[in-house]
Amino acid sequence: MAERPRIFDDLAGVAGGAFSALTGLKNEAEALVRARVDETIRALDLVRRSELDAVAEMAANARAGQEAAEARLTALEAKVAALTGPAEGGGPGMMA
Repeated sequence: MAERPRIFDDLAGVAGGAFSALTGLKNEAEALVRARVDETIRALDLVRRSELDAVAEMAANARAGQEAAEARLTALEAKVAALTGPAEGGGPGMMA
């Protein structure tokens, strides 16, 4: 009867060691997969979502600026047309 608890202790030690080894293998496999994925992303010239969102925001701001500039140009053209009258090419003081 004295042998029985020692066998269970040995089995528990082996099981604990196996569990530790499997945990180490899992961590190593995750690191290897992460490294391979990062390498593939770099090789494909992919961008991160945050970088894509930043560029999309910059493009939207540029588009809004362009639309505002177009509206301002249209208003200025209307003012110039009102000042020059119906004759194109202008009146006195306007260079042809």
